[in-house]
Amino acid sequence: MGLLEGKVALITGGSRGQGRAHAVRSAQEGADVILFDAPTGVDTVTYNLGTEADLADTVKLVEALDRRALTVTGDVRSQSDLDQAVSRGIAEFGKIDILIANAGIWSQNPFWELTEDQWSEMIDINLTGVWKSAKAVSPQMIERRSGSIVITSSVNGLEAGALFAHYTAAKHGVVGLMKTMALELAPYGVRCNAVHPGAVNTPMTDNQKAWDMYAGHPGGTKDDLIAAGYHYGALRGSTFMDPVTIANAGVFLNSELASNVTGISLPVDSGHLLIPGVNADPVRD
Repeated sequence: MGLLEGKVALITGGSRGQGRAHAVRSAQEGADVILFDAPTGVDTVTYNLGTEADLADTVKLVEALDRRALTVTGDVRSQSDLDQAVSRGIAEFGKIDILIANAGIWSQNPFWELTEDQWSEMIDINLTGVWKSAKAVSPQMIERRSGSIVITSSVNGLEAGALFAHYTAAKHGVVGLMKTMALELAPYGVRCNAVHPGAVNTPMTDNQKAWDMYAGHPGGTKDDLIAAGYHYGALRGSTFMDPVTIANAGVFLNSELASNVTGISLPVDSGHLLIPGVNADPVRD
């Protein structure tokens, strides 16, 4: 018996990266999954997003574990797309026990250079998309008096993040949203928590623009990314983490092991938030 035996999990952004890891780990623990993703580009994002082929590969990984997977293509900015995913999931599986609100994007610019489109797309996907996902799934959880919602925030939901104010604002925002949802859902036996990943090796961070940022100059490489990761965490030998590390936290929060855990922020960051801050490049005059 797995920790999520007999459960059904809806995972947004489920085609690859952390979403795929959540799908596979949930399936390993006995859950069937609904994979929701938008295999199209986002105008303000410079890296490639998940594709239909990525979704199909995630389905194969889940089915190889003898669990069922339903794919629904849609955009977390669309309430009707999310409502359809919930309707299809209930028609297929009879219920939805778990929401992992994982869909998100990342882009960079000093806050004074962000365009209105960059700001709006970030908030619409990373914050409003979480609200719409929870709005879609909560009524049937309330009716059944049972459910668990796990939101993907970030360490940048707990600290500042230079060059991505819009991302940091959205990730701080989901913390307040999570706490309020946890409070409002508690009388119905539905729990809500947030995971705060540190440096994770996914396509969101493993791309040229991210390499350049971590290198501190154009022409960065994957080696620069990994080297920067060693400076990020406190734990010996830690650099950019495998997405399964975050998915393990999701399994815990969605399982009976966390039956009395709600409204918390759980950092999974190799001790990053423990590190005392210093100004590595002070301006002296």
